[in-house]
Order: sequence, then structure tokens, then C-alpha cells
Amino acid sequence: MIEEPKRVRMTGQQRRAQLLDVARSRFASKGFEATSIEEIAQKAGVSKPIVYEHFGGKEGMYAVIVDREVQHLLERITEALVGTTPKELLEQAATAFLSYIENEPDGFTILVRDSPVASSGGTLASVISDIATQVEYVLVGEFKQRGYDAKLAPLYSQALVGMVALVGQWWLETGKPSSRTVAAHLVNLAWNGLKDLDKSPKLSGG
Repeated sequence: MIEEPKRVRMTGQQRRAQLLDVARSRFASKGFEATSIEEIAQKAGVSKPIVYEHFGGKEGMYAVIVDREVQHLLERITEALVGTTPKELLEQAATAFLSYIENEPDGFTILVRDSPVASSGGTLASVISDIATQVEYVLVGEFKQRGYDAKLAPLYSQALVGMVALVGQWWLETGKPSSRTVAAHLVNLAWNGLKDLDKSPKLSGG
């Protein structure tokens, strides 16, 4: 009689990481509502009580995953900002954002989905806000140097990062052109637009 190989017992930390990986994949492919604790447990080869023991339920697991993705994305962008000119920094921020989308499509898919259980820092709008804060200081210096109102730098940083995020959603679905090409065109639009800003823009007829 052939003996079955013994299962390697995971530590609590290893089991938690495994469950998060399984759940991340399921949430990305099916969404929060369509994913059940039962299928996560089955896919991970554990019982439902094990999942509840680690996360307290589906909502707790989802919140942990969202928070982890937010931190991962912010770290990528923060670490990428090493240039010496504003244009270089914009290029690095856009490239880092698109690189995250390209390499972590499941994570980005989860971030752009609305969910009633996402933590306060886990909606796409708040992710954009956090990243925009990283970009804002680049624009403040540029605005001061060119005589623009530096108090408006947050508005422009939100607009720039929001543009990258929305284009990123479209790009994730189409898969082309390359991430570097997309980044180059985004920066082209943003940089040349910033370069020729009116100091006091007015709407036509107003």
C-alpha cells in the first residue's frame, strides 16, 4: 500500500498569506459579492472556520487585501520618484503607476472596483488622493517658479494622477500600446499642458 505524502503544516503567518493570495485572485476575477468564503476555503484546502479565525469573515479579508494593494502601489510610486527635474518626476510617477497595473492586474482590478466593505483608504478616489500628494510637491515648486498660484497645485496633481488612473483602466482592458508608450503620451499631454498654462484661466464667454 502506497502511503500518501504528509501535508506540510503551515505556520499561522504562512496560512494567512496563502488565504490572502487565494482570495485576491477570486475577488479580482469574480468580484466581492460573487465570491464566497466556502470557495476560498476549498481552494486553499482548509475549512471555513480557519478563514474566519484569521479574518473574521469575507469583509475583513477583503479590507486587508485592499489596504495591502494601496500600500504596494504607493510604495512603488514613492520609490520611483528619484529624478532631478519636474518632467522626470512626472515620467517616473506615470511609469511606476502603469508598471503596477501591468504587473499586478488582479490588485488594480480590486482597487478600481467599488465595494461597501472597502476601508476608508481603499477606494480608488482615496488612492488617487494619496498618490497626488506625492506628485503635489513637484508642482508647487514649478508653480512658484512660473508665477502661478501654488495653492492650486493640489487641484492639478489630482487631475494628473486621476488621468493616469483612468487611462490605466482603459489600458488594462486593451493591453496596448506598451506601458512605456502610454506613459510617454500621458506625460506629453500633461507636461506640454502645464508648460503653457494661463496664469488666470477663464471660461469662454465668462
